[in-house]
Amino acid sequence: MKRVEGTSGIRLIECVSPARNRWRIRWDVQEREDGSASYMEESFVGRPHMDTIKSVITDWYNEQIDREILSGFLYEGMPVWLSSENQFNYKAAYDLAVQTGGATLPVTFKFGTDEVPQYREFVTLEELTDFYTKAMKHVQDTLSDGWRKKDAFDPEKYRVE
Repeated sequence: MKRVEGTSGIRLIECVSPARNRWRIRWDVQEREDGSASYMEESFVGRPHMDTIKSVITDWYNEQIDREILSGFLYEGMPVWLSSENQFNYKAAYDLAVQTGGATLPVTFKFGTDEVPQYREFVTLEELTDFYTKAMKHVQDTLSDGWRKKDAFDPEKYRVE
């Protein structure tokens, strides 16, 4: 699977070599004003079944969603790695701070990258709440956007007569 540059109006499923029974499916078509387009493409030997097509496209979107959740969040200009473990740690620190009225603060988190670590100390409950709320909003917005894209899959667009 790869991102391809081509023209807008490209067919989403196409037999590209009838003699060899080679097929391609395309999705995530991003058309530009100049008539060109960028899209994801996967090749198959033999016409792919609808379940295969949907699985390939859904799996790709799931990978994009996971990548965006993990590395797409910036807080105060710093990249924040939102692995499941980090999300759990942020939630635990936030919950404990809320339950104790801030008595467990300050708390320091490592943001940035391994190459350029950045440390952020949260001194007040308001600061920690701001961070945690924005991080969880990023996760929820990313999931919602991904669900919308996956739900937009229309099998009729991949039917061949």
